[in-house]
Amino acid sequence: MVNTANRFLVVAAALNALAALLHLGCIAFGAPWYRFMGAGEQMAQMAINGDWYPTVVTLFIATVLSAWSLFALSGAGVIRKLPLVRLALCAISGIYLLRAVAFPALMPYFLGNSMTFWLVSSAICFVLGFVHLIGLRQVWGGVSAVQPNEGLGKSEKLTSA
Repeated sequence: MVNTANRFLVVAAALNALAALLHLGCIAFGAPWYRFMGAGEQMAQMAINGDWYPTVVTLFIATVLSAWSLFALSGAGVIRKLPLVRLALCAISGIYLLRAVAFPALMPYFLGNSMTFWLVSSAICFVLGFVHLIGLRQVWGGVSAVQPNEGLGKSEKLTSA
């Protein structure tokens, strides 16, 4: 029997990885990329001035997105099962979908971002959240909690008496 990878979670992983790479592009290419990606003029100016803040924040976001990509690949069955994969995929889906609809509440905290940024980034987050959610729903039973004896060697397996 051939076990095929869940296509929705593979797409989700690829989109997370692309988002991570785009964030790394901001670090590599500086202010023009921060502006293009909608990070705001303040982040662009800090990058120009050599401030550590844009690099650290952007690196943190890229790291989180990379981890999310790995969890999607794990849920898809492409790589080994990671711990708490079901919980992680639920959280990832929820965070993306919440970000998609909660942007009006977030706008006052990020005054440098345009309405275009909010609408486009929220649409992207909605698509990412929806793709994760569909994939998660399809593999729900296969990404349950760690099974008894999983990870134990042959000689260490527990036996029922």
